[in-house]
Amino acid sequence: MLDPIVYGIKLKGSNDALTVEESTDSTKDTDSEQEEAVRALKTIGATMSYNPSKRPAVKVLSIIRSSPRRDAVIGLLALNPWLTEGETNGRELDYIQLIPRDSKLPMMVITVESLPGCAKERLINGDVSIERELVAARIEEWKEGSDCPKAQVIRMLGRAEEIEPQISAVLFEHAISAANFSSDSLSCLPNAPWKIPAEEYETRKDLRNTCTFTIDPASATDLDDALSFEMVSEKVFRIGVHIADVSRFVIPDTALDREARIRSTSVYIPQHKLPMLPPELSEQACSLVPGEDRLVFSIIWDIDDTGNITGRWIGRSVIRSCCKLSYDDAQDIIDGGFEVDVSGKTGPKLHGQFELKDVVDSLRSLHGITKKMREIRLRNGAFWIEIPKIVFLFDESGNPCDSLLGVRKESSFLVEELMLLANRSVAEVISKAFPGCALLRRHAEPKSMKLKEFEEFCRKRGLELDASSSGKLHLALPKMREKVKTDPVLLQILLARAARAMQLAVYFCTGDLRGREDEWAHYGLSIPLYTHFTSPLRRYPDIVVHRTLAAVVEAEEAYAEKRQSCAASDGIGNRCFTGLYFDEEAAESEEGREALVCAAVRYGVPASEVVSEVAAYCNERKRAGKHVEQSAENVYLCALLKNKEVMFSDARVLRVGSTFMTVYINKFAIERRIYFGEVEGLTVEWIRTTGTLVLDTLKTKPLKRSDLSEKCRVIEDVVLMMSHCQIVTPEDKNECISTAPSSYNRESNATATAPLRVPLVIRVLSTIPVAVHAVGGHDGRARIVARLYMH
Repeated sequence: MLDPIVYGIKLKGSNDALTVEESTDSTKDTDSEQEEAVRALKTIGATMSYNPSKRPAVKVLSIIRSSPRRDAVIGLLALNPWLTEGETNGRELDYIQLIPRDSKLPMMVITVESLPGCAKERLINGDVSIERELVAARIEEWKEGSDCPKAQVIRMLGRAEEIEPQISAVLFEHAISAANFSSDSLSCLPNAPWKIPAEEYETRKDLRNTCTFTIDPASATDLDDALSFEMVSEKVFRIGVHIADVSRFVIPDTALDREARIRSTSVYIPQHKLPMLPPELSEQACSLVPGEDRLVFSIIWDIDDTGNITGRWIGRSVIRSCCKLSYDDAQDIIDGGFEVDVSGKTGPKLHGQFELKDVVDSLRSLHGITKKMREIRLRNGAFWIEIPKIVFLFDESGNPCDSLLGVRKESSFLVEELMLLANRSVAEVISKAFPGCALLRRHAEPKSMKLKEFEEFCRKRGLELDASSSGKLHLALPKMREKVKTDPVLLQILLARAARAMQLAVYFCTGDLRGREDEWAHYGLSIPLYTHFTSPLRRYPDIVVHRTLAAVVEAEEAYAEKRQSCAASDGIGNRCFTGLYFDEEAAESEEGREALVCAAVRYGVPASEVVSEVAAYCNERKRAGKHVEQSAENVYLCALLKNKEVMFSDARVLRVGSTFMTVYINKFAIERRIYFGEVEGLTVEWIRTTGTLVLDTLKTKPLKRSDLSEKCRVIEDVVLMMSHCQIVTPEDKNECISTAPSSYNRESNATATAPLRVPLVIRVLSTIPVAVHAVGGHDGRARIVARLYMH
C-alpha cells in the first residue's frame, strides 16, 4: 500500500526539488560512466577506421545476469556416452549428450541419474526411440573454460515430428505457462455460483434496461466487452462501452493477483488457449454472458450525427446483455441481409425484454456512427496497416487440413473503433489525475533508417513514396493505398513492409517520462495519450489501469460530495475528473488531493516504481506471446504442408538477382528466397541493365545427384517440373489426377495454379507459380521452402 503523505507529494509533483540534492552524487557517477563509455566507443571507432579489415575483439570479464535462455533449452538426447577431459582409461561415464535445437547453443551433457524416472528406465532398457523425442532442459552449471555446459532434463515432451510436442516446446522456450492455476490462486475466487451482492446494486449505475450486447468470435467464452446504444434525440446518440470489472475480483497483492501478473497475458494459438485468469472468472463470474447481471466499468458518450463527442460519463455499473453476436452475425446485420425472425427461431438467442429488431437497429446505427468516427480519425493522421493472418482449418482428428487468409470485416472495425475510443478516454483521465504513476501505452515514431529502407523498397518497385520523415509517411500511406487499390496482393506486400519500419508499441509509466510528454504519444493512432483498458480478462496492464480509474471515479465522487456539486446520476453531466474536460483546479485543491490520495490507497494504485516494473515485465511477456503465436503458426503450417506433401500458390517477385529471387507467396502471406545458382540442367541469364532474369532448362538428360560436383545441385532442388498430363486443372482433374506423381497426394494437385512454361522471364513484381512444401522436422523444427512450378 501507498503512504498517503508521500503519495500526496508525488501527486502534486513537488518532490522533484526535494530529491535534487540527494541525487547529485549518483548523477555525477552516472555522467562519469557515460563519458567513459563514449570515450571507449570513440577509441573502438578510430581503431576500426584505421584497420577496416579487422573486427574488434573483446574479453568477457564477468556475467552480470544469467540469460533466461539458460532455463529454456529444447533439444534431443544422443545416447553415445560422454568422456570427460582427462579420462585416460576409456571408462564410459554415466553421461549422455543433449543436442540443442538452437544452433547458437553448444552441445550439453546430461547425467543419466538426473533424468526423469520414465526416461531413465527407457534408457536402461535400451530404448533408442528416446533419441527422437524433444526434451525440455535447463543449464545447471557452466564452468569457466568448459565448452560443454551441464544441463538437466526437466521433462520429456514427445516425438519431435508431432504437433503437440512442438507446441509444448514453443511454450517452454518462451516461458508461457500451460499449467493449472495454483490452489492459492483458486482460493481467492468467489464461491460458485456467484451472485452480485445487494450493496453493489446500491452503489452502481443500473444499466440493465439499456439494449446491450456483445460481439465476439463465435467460439469465444471470455466475453469482456459489451456495447449499448440509445437515442437521446434525433441527432444525438448515447453509446456505451462496458468492460468486465475484473479488478473487483482480482485484489492487489493476493495470490491470484501475483499469478495473473506473472502470466501477464492470455495466449491464443490454434486449438490452445492459455488464460491469464482462471476460467471460473474469465468464463463465468466476469464473462458478460447474455441474460445474466454482470459488474462492469462503463464509459458512455453522447455523440452527434457527425461523429463529434458532446458528453461523457465513466463509472461502475451493472448490465445485463441481451444477446451474444458473432462477428459473422454482426456483419450479416450490417450488410442488410439479416432477416429479422419475430418468432425467434433463427438468429442469435435473445434474453430479456429486448427483441431482435432492437439489436439490429442498434447495431446498424452503431455502424453508421463508427464509420464517421473512423473517417475523422484517419483524416486526423492515424493510419491503418492491416497484415493478413493465416487461419487454419482442422479435421476431426485435430490436424490442419487447409488454410486461408483471414480478412477483417466491418463488424470488427466497428468494435475496434469503440475500444480505441474507450482506451483513449481512460488514458486522458488517469494521466491527468495521477500524472506520476499512470500506466499508458506509447508508440514511438519510426527510426529514420527504417523509413529510408521502406522508401527504397518502394522506389525499386516503381512506387515513388516520400517516407523521409514519420510525418510524411503519415501522408504517403493513404496515397499509396489509393494508387495500388486495384492490386490487393501488392498492397499486402507494401503494408507488411511498412509494418517492419514501425517500432513496437510499449507500456510505460508516466513518471518515467515526466517533462517529456511529447514522448507519451501513440504514433500509429496519431493521438497524444493511449492505454489498454478494454481487455482485463486477458491483459494484466488493463487490471492496473482499472484500479487507477476506480480511484479516480471514487475521488471524483468524494470531491463532489464535499463540494455538493455532483451531476445528476441519470445523465451525463460535467464531472470534474472523468468528464470531457479535466478540472485541474479541483485536482490541485486540498479537497481534491486528499480525495485522490485516499482513493489511491483504497484501490491499491501502485507507486511509479512498481508501475515501471509492471510495464517492463508486461512488455517482455507481450513480445514472448507474439513469438509463441508466430512459432505456433509455423508449426501448423509445416504440419499442413507435410500432410499435403506439396501445395501450389501464385507468388510475387520482390527481389531478383543473378543467383536468387525473393518471392511473396500469396496463399500463406510469407516471403521465401529461391536460390538457383549452380543448378544442373538450368540455364540462367541475368540482364543487369533491365533487372531481368531468364531461366530455361537444358534439353539433355539430367545427371544423377551422385554424378554432380559438390557445389552443384539437381534441378529438382529449385524447380518442380510437371509434364502436361500431370497438370491438374478444375476442368480435367477427374481424368488426370491419377497421373500425378506418387509423392504428391491427390488433393494437393487439384489446384487452379498452373505451371509456367520455359523459358521463364522474371522481373520485380512478376507473378509466378510456386510449389511450397516443408522439409526437415526430425528435430522438431521443419522449414518451409518454395520451388518454381514449371513444365
